[in-house]
Amino acid sequence: MSEVPDRGIRTFVLRAGRLTDAQKRALEELGPRYCLPFDAAAPLDAVAAFGRSGPVIAEIGFGMGQATWKIAQANPELSYLGIEVHTPGVGRLLYELGARGIENVRIIHHDAVEVLERMIAPGSLDGIHMFYPDPWPKKKHNKRRFVRPGLSELLASRLSPGGYFYFVTDIEGYARWSLEVLTRTPGLRNRYEDFAPPQEWRPETKFESHASRDGRGRWELVFERA
Repeated sequence: MSEVPDRGIRTFVLRAGRLTDAQKRALEELGPRYCLPFDAAAPLDAVAAFGRSGPVIAEIGFGMGQATWKIAQANPELSYLGIEVHTPGVGRLLYELGARGIENVRIIHHDAVEVLERMIAPGSLDGIHMFYPDPWPKKKHNKRRFVRPGLSELLASRLSPGGYFYFVTDIEGYARWSLEVLTRTPGLRNRYEDFAPPQEWRPETKFESHASRDGRGRWELVFERA
């Protein structure tokens, strides 16, 4: 498990997507309020970013942000850091945050691997969410999976003691791969014997609703920093 991931291999695909007028306005008008610039030389100062101290939960690849704003709205005492490369998704989440007056979310519009490496200090996150990441189902593409040897150690290192990593996918092969990788990652332990039961506090994502209509299953994992 000491393998170091190739930093030149992306874990995502930048999908083409047209920005709606509402998303464009949100990026222009709300971006300065909610978005933090990626800065490889400046680790995140959570107190400065959120205007308070307290637990910080990161979400990697929040998509259109449907689950993100709902979780943040339901837990105003927690601070949420959303990391996403897809511009329409950032615009959509900004729109939702502004429309609802949600203040406990900040966004970094950048590659999550680089954000975790360069901006997140070891032991500084109380939780990491990853809901329905790109599964990269072909064997030759396994090296692109976010949950893989090397990157799993990076995830574990950014969690505080007792901090958790919550992973959800609709691809059984990726779920079983992730269970094996995380089980073998030093410093992590499974909160459950195998897959986790559905976490009822998590709202359905937009992608998840499509997967459910298509009859695809759901596998959940919750690991914590020992």
